[in-house]
Amino acid sequence: MTFIGWLQIAAVLLAVLVAARPLGLYMAKVFQSERTLLSPVLAPLERAVYAAAGFKPEREQTWLSYTLAMLLFNAIGFLFLYVLMRLQGVLPGNPQGFAGVSPDLAFNTAVSFVTNTNWQSYAGETTMSHLVQMTGLTVQNFLSAATGMALACVAIRAFARSGTTTVGNFWTDMVRATLYVLLPLSIVVAVAFLLTGLPQTLAASVDATTLDGAKQTIALGPVATQEAIKQLGTNGGGFFNANAAHPLENPNAWSNMLSIWSMLLIAAAFPFTFGKMVGDVRQGRALLIAMAVLLISAVTIVYWAETSGNPLLATAGVEATAGNMEGKELRFGQAMSALYVVVTTGLSCGAVNAMHDSLTPLGGLVPMFLIQLGEILPGGVGSGLYGILVMAILTVFVAGLMVGRTPEYLGKKIEAREMKLAMLAVLVLPLAILVFTAISAMLPAALSSLNNAGPHGLSELLYAYSSAAGNNGSAFAGLNANTPWFNTTLGIAMLLGRFAYVVPVMALAGSLMAKKKTSSSQGTFPTHGLLFIGLLVGVILILGGLQYFPALALGPIVEHFLMHAGQTF
Repeated sequence: MTFIGWLQIAAVLLAVLVAARPLGLYMAKVFQSERTLLSPVLAPLERAVYAAAGFKPEREQTWLSYTLAMLLFNAIGFLFLYVLMRLQGVLPGNPQGFAGVSPDLAFNTAVSFVTNTNWQSYAGETTMSHLVQMTGLTVQNFLSAATGMALACVAIRAFARSGTTTVGNFWTDMVRATLYVLLPLSIVVAVAFLLTGLPQTLAASVDATTLDGAKQTIALGPVATQEAIKQLGTNGGGFFNANAAHPLENPNAWSNMLSIWSMLLIAAAFPFTFGKMVGDVRQGRALLIAMAVLLISAVTIVYWAETSGNPLLATAGVEATAGNMEGKELRFGQAMSALYVVVTTGLSCGAVNAMHDSLTPLGGLVPMFLIQLGEILPGGVGSGLYGILVMAILTVFVAGLMVGRTPEYLGKKIEAREMKLAMLAVLVLPLAILVFTAISAMLPAALSSLNNAGPHGLSELLYAYSSAAGNNGSAFAGLNANTPWFNTTLGIAMLLGRFAYVVPVMALAGSLMAKKKTSSSQGTFPTHGLLFIGLLVGVILILGGLQYFPALALGPIVEHFLMHAGQTF
């Protein structure tokens, strides 16, 4: 690890923090339907959308009707994307001449982009036409991110409001999230990506002559626009198969830093939005500090593990001073590769600029564990906030047990109903991850897709289902997942991780919304100080450890000890 490396990491994180606060305060105005800087330009367009849709934005919904509207909207999006991919071969906007996508791959991909997972069992430049990339995948990048933001707003209102049965309007929240936040930011970031060298064209490819005189066909397309919303919406779906390791998707150090900054921006801004909307900025700051402590700790472990290198290579006489450079781009180096690995898995993004399968065992354990924690550090756009609020509710419950008081959070008493719903949400991920991994580890059709045996092969399976259920989308890349078994089961895991998780969260928000806020007293546990932050971090780590340690012990942990013992599989 070097001083320059840490300076690069610190510079990116500082740039995120500087931009996150004003954006978070701006988003609070957006979701409270207040006038913003962009209102003179966007308000007429917003009213036109409402008029065309024929609904009144001020008409609010109960938590159940809000949830049903969200589920129906996403079901329609899934159906549209599925049909679009199946009919790709006969539709225009296909200069590459690609055929329609197979049913199982179309199902997997449609579910993936609707759930904000963006898991890709295909190579984008050889599978999806420009029409599918732009009107299917890019559109869902906006809509799935906006869905997460809308759901986060409901979770915030659960603590900001008192004694009401309505939680907001799904359609209004979706329109405002897309129009006032995602679209303006995407335009700015897309232009910045263009300036760093990303292509933006409707041409299918260009022919180049190599140094030895051979001809090479280089795939092109509308990359910059998709890359912008891919990162800002924590979507992660790459235009090219190599994702952000591809030189046309991430050509240099500047585009790499911009990618990391874009991934973190909105997710890091949401705690500020939370603090502003609940009327206590300290509450949002506490959540952000807890996220930052765990995220920076994870960066430290990965950076150390990868710069320490592989003792097996050192034993074989390979130069070890550069650390483990397998699967990494020299133009990014160890520090920015480590930061990218942690950020993309602490978020529900899934973009990658290095091969996770080539990380050291401990370097690979960290991103896997970050996903398994529930994508809350800082998590996906919107989904990270409502995820960590569930953890905050569990934390105050633990604190209440310690002092013998009824737990409460921001003036709302946490009782049996709220705890049952919170635990129901928390148990969804380990159910989807561990059950599917166990079945696949015993199924010959699944094992035939592995590139490795032993603990590393188990890690490949465990990572795949963790990524799917966590709505992350990154892959170890040592698994051939484009098979009917994996396309189907990973798709089911994605659906469970998104919708089976969020339905109890919405019911929890509805329950809290109906409760009257109580005034704090001398016995109230403060939820903005260091004690709460430490307890929150502890609950997150202990809960994650109890759920996943046995599986991790059989995968990356045992592989780490075998590596240092000089053994390989």
